Amino acid sequence: MSEKRNNRWFIIIVSGIAAIALIGVPLAASLSGLSQSSPQAASSPSALASPSAESQKQLEETARGYQAVLQREPNNQTALRGLVDVRIQQRDVTGAIAPLEKLAELNPTEADYGILLAQAKQQLQDREGAAEAYRKILAAQPGNPKALNGLVALLLEQQRPEAAVGVLQDALKTAEEANKIKPDSVDVTAVQMLLGQVYATESRFEEAIAIFDKAIERDRQDYRPIVGKALVLQDQGKDAEAKPLFASAEALAPAQFKDRIKQLAAGKPLTPAAPIASPGASPAPAPSPEASPAPALSPTPGSSPDSTE
Repeated sequence: MSEKRNNRWFIIIVSGIAAIALIGVPLAASLSGLSQSSPQAASSPSALASPSAESQKQLEETARGYQAVLQREPNNQTALRGLVDVRIQQRDVTGAIAPLEKLAELNPTEADYGILLAQAKQQLQDREGAAEAYRKILAAQPGNPKALNGLVALLLEQQRPEAAVGVLQDALKTAEEANKIKPDSVDVTAVQMLLGQVYATESRFEEAIAIFDKAIERDRQDYRPIVGKALVLQDQGKDAEAKPLFASAEALAPAQFKDRIKQLAAGKPLTPAAPIASPGASPAPAPSPEASPAPALSPTPGSSPDSTE
């Protein structure tokens, strides 16, 4: 799936589907959510640059401190989060796996740790491990948008579009029952949107239009499936049919999306926009009142990890 195609579809998924969309997110930026550092600092070039030899030495000392705490208290979540942050700063994704696995085990209701674990395994080309992590989340939380997006992206990366379609169709089949057990636990329209996107990127236009029509029928005030259908028609050269749909979507969309819908309607590349937080995203779990604050992404030189006890 090309970056150009992903950028075209970003406008219709960003406001309701994905924190981790098909365009993907750098692992280091994602893992910064485990600390209280600002998003701007986490995504800055200096934050992702390889540390100097002196910084590496300080980071390794800090890691040893966290490891010493974990030898005494294997379930100390502050130390586990700190060790993950240090390993990512060292660009040691392999070293982040074990503490992430422990965090996911200790927080079974917090999907974010499992998502980060899956991302880490995917970066290490452990696609089976990544898929297992995503499926484990979906078994407990059917329709979890982050896990669905991550698993679908992984399957498409492996050139397995039919498997991606199957995952989404299964999510739709079980959505009604899941929502009876826990109301609004599955955003049906969001899943339909993602399925439509997969169909469209595979040039299965009739199927894409059919699923977008179902989503439009479900909620006629939701601009996203209208844009989705318009994009499919546009891809087929049916600009005259797409034009009124773009106009309708623009009228329904929040103000921050109107200009980008106009750009899509004109067939122009989207201009850069400020990052938009996904409504479905949740911050990393905060430590309990008894626990010490989570360490900063960049440990203060000379600080003692033993303070995490």
